[in-house]
Parts: sequence; C-alpha cells; structure tokens
Amino acid sequence: MRIEDIIDYVLSTYDGLVVDRNWGERGLFYNPHRTLPKGVYLLTFKERDGANDSASNVNREGVFRLNLGISKETFREMFGSMPSRPPAGQHIAGPWDFQALDVITPHPVYGWMAWTAVLSPSVKTFEALKPLIGEGYELAVQRFRRRKK
Repeated sequence: MRIEDIIDYVLSTYDGLVVDRNWGERGLFYNPHRTLPKGVYLLTFKERDGANDSASNVNREGVFRLNLGISKETFREMFGSMPSRPPAGQHIAGPWDFQALDVITPHPVYGWMAWTAVLSPSVKTFEALKPLIGEGYELAVQRFRRRKK
C-alpha cells in the first residue's frame, strides 16, 4: 500500500480529520473545523529516520512507517504489557524487530504510550489495522472533547 491510499481510506471513512505535518511527518489529526491549532493525533507516517527515532530504518527504499495510537487495554491484549519509557534517543525494550516489514509492533519510541507501528503494510495487514484505526479515531474524538472544555 501507499501512504496516499491509507490517507484516502481514513479521510473517506472518518469525519473531522485533517492532514498536517508535524515534526517532519505527515499525520492525520482529529480537528473538525480546525478548531484547535493542530488537533489530536490519530495516526502519522514516518518517511525518514530522525536523530531520536531510527530503530525502524525507514531510510530504506520504499519503506515508511504507519504509527497509530490505540487504547492501553488493546495494546496489552496485543503485546502483553506496557513497555517502559525509553531514555531519550533510544527505543523501547522488548522482543520486537522494529525493522521487519508488514508486521504490527509497538511503536519503537512511543510504545509506552500505547502507540503501534507497521512498516509498509500490505493490503492484508491494513485490513487488520482497520479496527485499530477505528479505536484510535474514537480515542482522538474523546481527547479532542476534553481539550475543548
């Protein structure tokens, strides 16, 4: 799949989203009517390694990482437990291969915050992500409402 295919699917499925750039990455934010300066993250795409996030080696030809926040409960069901926050510039500890293509893993840096990641997902893997995107969308809506109060 291409990043544009994923963006098209998510924008056509969920309301109130905007595409924006933050920290050099493209992301989809819940921000109906652009009410907040940025909105609330739903998912992001990492297209190049950075000083504090290079565990996935996305500098490889044609590789990108889709990042998605989910609930802590779902994260624990998928991965067993919440990892500890890594020291600055490092990645979370665990048995995951953060360079494996088409495998859903914890986010190498933000796994401790219940974020997941997948490098260059196939159509099959993206189908498995769709319920997680729905969950992430509901979480973004809830967070947006709390910020608006």
